[in-house]
Amino acid sequence: MQAARLHEYTDDMSEGLTVEEVDRPAVTGANDVLIEVTGAGWCQTDNHIIEGMWEPYVTQPLPMTLGHENAGIVAETGDEVHIVEEGDPVICHPVQTCGTCRACRLEETMYCENQSFNGLTTDGGFADYLLTGERSVIPLPEGVDPTDIAPHADAGITAYHAAKKAVHELNPGDYALIVGIGGLGHIGVQCVDAMSAAEIVAVDVKDEALSLAADGGADHIVNPTKGDVREFVDEVTDGHGVAQVLDFVGADETTAYAPDVTASGGDHHVIGYGGHVHAPAQSLVNGEFSFVGNIVGRYSELQELVALVERGDVELTTSRYDLEDINEVAERLEHGEIEGRAVITP
Repeated sequence: MQAARLHEYTDDMSEGLTVEEVDRPAVTGANDVLIEVTGAGWCQTDNHIIEGMWEPYVTQPLPMTLGHENAGIVAETGDEVHIVEEGDPVICHPVQTCGTCRACRLEETMYCENQSFNGLTTDGGFADYLLTGERSVIPLPEGVDPTDIAPHADAGITAYHAAKKAVHELNPGDYALIVGIGGLGHIGVQCVDAMSAAEIVAVDVKDEALSLAADGGADHIVNPTKGDVREFVDEVTDGHGVAQVLDFVGADETTAYAPDVTASGGDHHVIGYGGHVHAPAQSLVNGEFSFVGNIVGRYSELQELVALVERGDVELTTSRYDLEDINEVAERLEHGEIEGRAVITP
């Protein structure tokens, strides 16, 4: 089968991955599920993996097939798999969990002590086939296209995971600030809009992205290259600030908004990454706000997101690319040239 493989870390996205012939994975375990991949979302994290940014944090055996946002059709199952069968359309949670450690017993999918992460620590879905397990697949409702929904396997549940935490603290009359209306941010806007009665303020440097935010439910939009975000928030909220910030950029400039725009007792959720958090300790004490980290959501949260998709509350903006175009996709994302989410179709 064909697969896009990372052989060595590089900052040159034009030659990051090599499409080559590899053996098709075999079903050997009783709970194994082999997926014929119809769609695999490209993520900014894939660029970071190619750059070697994750190497200090996790063991990465190279060469490795990337791709952690995967969906497709069940091609084969192990003898003890019961929730899906051959021919079923599914979306795959990116983490394969053991089910027996304390984190798994507490349903904290991302904290599994024995996890494998598709495209990060084990072979992923930028290939014709993906080997995963029964604990990681979610059957799709009739009418939901696995190719279109693939990016929800990470982008969607990461945005939903952060939004779910934020809306728990949002009351009618409150404001939420969503920074960065890209592949995750445009999902985050829709999730907050679907699950809360808060007013949504969207921030992005591209007017096209702000139009996407408005279509998704944002009530106020601001481009920081054309207006001051802090002044805009102060005016919109009558000086009270926003109760929750969802930062899908995670740059030094965006985390720096927190002390000036977050209402007392509010939270600044850091979802995008690459920058740093720099804030005087006194500003946290004075405003009693918190920085909150976010990573991929739980298996159950992916089920909940699929329900929102089925209801029509959340829609992805996607563009499709062949496997041979994978390095072009990486370059375009690096330069901010992709609106919404790119989907690789092996």
